[in-house]
Amino acid sequence: MMNLANAPAPQLRSSLVPHTTPIVFVVDNDVSMRESLDAMILSAGWRPQVFASAQEFLALPRVFAPSCLVLDVTLPDLNGLEVQRNIAADRTDMPIIITTSQGDVPMTVQAMKAGAVEFLTKPFRIELMLSAIRYAIERSQVALRQEVQLRALQGRYTSLSRREREVMVLVVSGLLNKQVGRELGISEITVKAHRGRAMQKMKADSLANLVNMAAALRLAPALKE
Repeated sequence: MMNLANAPAPQLRSSLVPHTTPIVFVVDNDVSMRESLDAMILSAGWRPQVFASAQEFLALPRVFAPSCLVLDVTLPDLNGLEVQRNIAADRTDMPIIITTSQGDVPMTVQAMKAGAVEFLTKPFRIELMLSAIRYAIERSQVALRQEVQLRALQGRYTSLSRREREVMVLVVSGLLNKQVGRELGISEITVKAHRGRAMQKMKADSLANLVNMAAALRLAPALKE
């Protein structure tokens, strides 16, 4: 069982500086549990940041670094499941590990359906928590890489002219160059020129590649009635 309550807690580090070390956020109103997790996380080579309440944690600006959240269900303000609902949409790169001393099946199901990667009942074994954190951080790293790729893709798309965007959207929808020309009221030769520039700016080496990019950007054609 976990028994690190007497371990010294390191000083909280600022979230405003660049991070390369994964961050493990802990929200738990039990001071001995916070100190235990803090020491365990630090000894495992990660960066701990601990909070006694949900509001303290929610006030923290998002940090662009691999991370996860160890979140207790029983908190003095919002409960853990409410916190999970609040951050599910805008912190998808931060997987959540739910902890509780009074877990039941409906609560577990609710947490897992809301996206929690693990649900641990206190007292839990150190090995179980470390394994859950490792898995969560791996998930976070994947999500962050995808976000970086999407941002780069959005930047390329922004660099397109209005006409190049129109041509790109229609081309990836499956229309031939002459059909795109009819839709936009321009010649097929002009369509080919815009298409070529769009592919060059998007760094697409094939139509299939361009289609995949459009799917990632969730582009949809606006065809004439």
